[in-house]
Amino acid sequence: MFVGTITFDLLLGDVRSLKQKRAVVRPIVAELRRRFDVAVAEVGHQDLHRRAEVGVAVVAGDSRQCIDVLDAVEQHVAYRPEIELLSTRRRIHNDEDEE
Repeated sequence: MFVGTITFDLLLGDVRSLKQKRAVVRPIVAELRRRFDVAVAEVGHQDLHRRAEVGVAVVAGDSRQCIDVLDAVEQHVAYRPEIELLSTRRRIHNDEDEE
């Protein structure tokens, strides 16, 4: 079993309140869940208006499948016009990794 994770550091467009931030981040999270069947959550920068950190996780039987899903998710996020992708962090874990 393999678990792939990716974290996105996002700069949001013209956002001036946490309410406006939620209006941008929630649809992204919902679409990633629906389209790629992955676990997604806002995991950081909750108190900043123009920044968001979103984490995505996928479980698969082989590492190539994890990588393919994470590649597709990253490409989808990178092409969103209302956000700027500042950085990503990616990791593949398997059940033989030491704790």
